[in-house]
Amino acid sequence: MTGRGKRVTLGMLLAVNVAVWSLVIAGGASAQRSAAPDRGARPTHPVLGGAVPDVPPSASVLSATSPAGLVRNFNGVSSRDSAVTNFGAEFEPPDQGLCVGNGFVLEPVNSAFRIFRENGRSLAGPTNVNALFDDGFKQFTSDPRCQYDPATHTWFASILFLNDTFTASRLEIAVRHAADPRGTWTHFKINTTDPGGHRCPCFGDQPLLGIDAQNIYISTNEFAINGPGFNGAQLYVIDKRQLVDGDASPAFVHIGPLRIGHHKAASVQPAITVGSSRAEYLMSSLDPKGAGDNRIGVWAVTNRVLGKHPDPHLQRIIIPSQSYSTPPATRQMGSHSRIDSGDDRMQQVQAIGGRLWGELATALRTGGGKPVAAAAWFDVAPSLDQGRLSATINRQGYVSSPGNGVLYPAIAGDRRGDAAMGFSMSGPDMFPGAGYSKISSGQANFGPPIIASRGRGPYFRRSTRWGDYSWAVLDPAAHRVWLANEYIPPRSSQTVDRHQNWGTRVYAVRLPSP
Repeated sequence: MTGRGKRVTLGMLLAVNVAVWSLVIAGGASAQRSAAPDRGARPTHPVLGGAVPDVPPSASVLSATSPAGLVRNFNGVSSRDSAVTNFGAEFEPPDQGLCVGNGFVLEPVNSAFRIFRENGRSLAGPTNVNALFDDGFKQFTSDPRCQYDPATHTWFASILFLNDTFTASRLEIAVRHAADPRGTWTHFKINTTDPGGHRCPCFGDQPLLGIDAQNIYISTNEFAINGPGFNGAQLYVIDKRQLVDGDASPAFVHIGPLRIGHHKAASVQPAITVGSSRAEYLMSSLDPKGAGDNRIGVWAVTNRVLGKHPDPHLQRIIIPSQSYSTPPATRQMGSHSRIDSGDDRMQQVQAIGGRLWGELATALRTGGGKPVAAAAWFDVAPSLDQGRLSATINRQGYVSSPGNGVLYPAIAGDRRGDAAMGFSMSGPDMFPGAGYSKISSGQANFGPPIIASRGRGPYFRRSTRWGDYSWAVLDPAAHRVWLANEYIPPRSSQTVDRHQNWGTRVYAVRLPSP
């Protein structure tokens, strides 16, 4: 989905007190182009009435002096941070990256990052996000992700890269093998230009990051740079140990284009795998015609060790699910403009304790009213019988607020089946804020939405783009989940002209007691 590029110089970088970053591998090519490509793994489709689920309304907790289980709550990277590090240029949306470990919170977004303590004290930044990947500021980057891996005590980050002439693209990975994310990172860069591909040169849109004990997994959506053309999802399987060891040429395998149900697959989300697993699992929505669907895709990568002759195996199946469809635009208090609620692609996926958590945005009627944006969630049990993939749904449902939109959900849970979901919320009587909901292992449904931080005003009337995604991180030692969502922050965190006036809210919620 669309990010925004930065056009600044290395000399300007020095003015914002950037740390030193080390480069291991470079890449790229060159020719002539004047404008950034338009992104979007799927066009936004109109909501078709017959495909919209209808559920009874549930109560919403729209105010609370001490929201249940909220243990951390602070402003993250903001539109002002992004503008400062881009020398006045303003971008939307932030595209949330969040990773937490060893008492640190690293939050990269479009187009800046900060490093915090868990209490919200800023330790470093704001800094232009390109510095994390040792890129110059004429280049276009978008869609940052990151993950702290406690098994190897390593920070990983990924981003989409296009050269300054928009003729070559890369998937970029930054690695910090240390407890503290401040300091020198090493880098690995995969050429995704695919010069022999259909309508290429191409780029890998919205890299989706997953991880397990053996590898990191990055799925992209391949688009033509110079015009329309979608070539399907691509999967990159990259040796984690070699990345940790700083190998100049870590082994990786490219699988793609991916297909499911006789259609090109899009936005196939690899799982953040906690603990051991017989496979790296992935999930995706379907809805190939934008008319709504009642199926989801479950994928599995086996034979994961990348030795001298790597041969990872990828399987996929389609299982029936509750209905979902593209959500409508969302209203906001204080403005006639509406917020783009995105589409119904699968969002974050987590694998833990033999279950997969996944979620997506959907249109939903509550009590027969007009459709609003809501979150559809899935608790899936995958299995491998003699190497053959199967899956069933343990639990599923919706999180909604009557008359209000629930936007860009992200979910993480524990081994028992407790989980927390974070999202943005907006409506005719509320500014865009950040909220959450929780479920325990013995419950069939998530509880009502709770506001973690109210929005401080409407989104600028010409800035309707929101998202493109949120993030959730399990902290098993503290039995809590960290969440980060877009919202409208105080004026001190907004751009000076109050255009593209978004902010992010970082917060942690305690899971139900074991």
